[in-house]
Amino acid sequence: MLSILLPTDFSENSMNAIKYALEFFKYQKTKFYFMHAYQNEFYDHDELLSREVYDDILNSVRNESQNNLEKLLKTVKEIAPNPRFTYHIISAYNTLVEEANLIAHDKNIDLIIMGTKGKSDERHIVFGSQTFQVLKYVECPVLAVPSNYTNTQPKRILFPTNYLIPYKRRELKLLSELAKSYRSTIDVLYVSKSNNLSIRQEDNKDFIKDTLRDNEVNFCHKDSKKIADAIKTHIKENNIDMITMINTQHSFLEDMLFPSTIDKVSLGLEIPILAMQNTARF
Repeated sequence: MLSILLPTDFSENSMNAIKYALEFFKYQKTKFYFMHAYQNEFYDHDELLSREVYDDILNSVRNESQNNLEKLLKTVKEIAPNPRFTYHIISAYNTLVEEANLIAHDKNIDLIIMGTKGKSDERHIVFGSQTFQVLKYVECPVLAVPSNYTNTQPKRILFPTNYLIPYKRRELKLLSELAKSYRSTIDVLYVSKSNNLSIRQEDNKDFIKDTLRDNEVNFCHKDSKKIADAIKTHIKENNIDMITMINTQHSFLEDMLFPSTIDKVSLGLEIPILAMQNTARF
């Protein structure tokens, strides 16, 4: 059974990500954890002007969080009365990143799914600050779903790699399971001016090949130095429905998503991105 964490700020974007998750996993036994972390909302509250009102405001924000989660749960059960699904709600006085990490480890979460933007993010920003923080700091695979994206049956998934990272089997198995659900083809893309691989790269490629052996996989090579451009071109020319990358220091994902500041994201993705953190959780 899969365990999936769905952080929410009760915005339209987070609801879209929830609907995406419910549809995507409709054929699998899945535990869904709907989580709202409200520490920042408490400290940013307009009426928190002195210590005298501290407890009253905290109770108010806590009750609002719990009530909104219960309303969300009622809505979800109406949308997806699926006997394969079990639902849980978690309201937490914590930051989003801290609570997501705690739940990921405590509940052995397989995947976090969230929208690329929250209720306070501007239209021109591709990845909102909350999604950015989760992608960068939470030790769990994250599937970020763009606003209003509705295609829950990916036929082609792009997996760019330089074959230098010794991947974790658990996370590649997650990719394999996601792809198998809809018989998706996985394009493993190597972008380099040379097609020659070192022994390390050959071993890592063999590991990918072995772990994804139940999937239809195309191993592709693009002769280029411009990695981001090559990836964008492959997405456009091959009708890619989802992209997956490993989020480590000096990785494609870091270079493409985090070039400068939170609000200036270069990739401009219009498809879901599965960020695998390559962590050794069991």
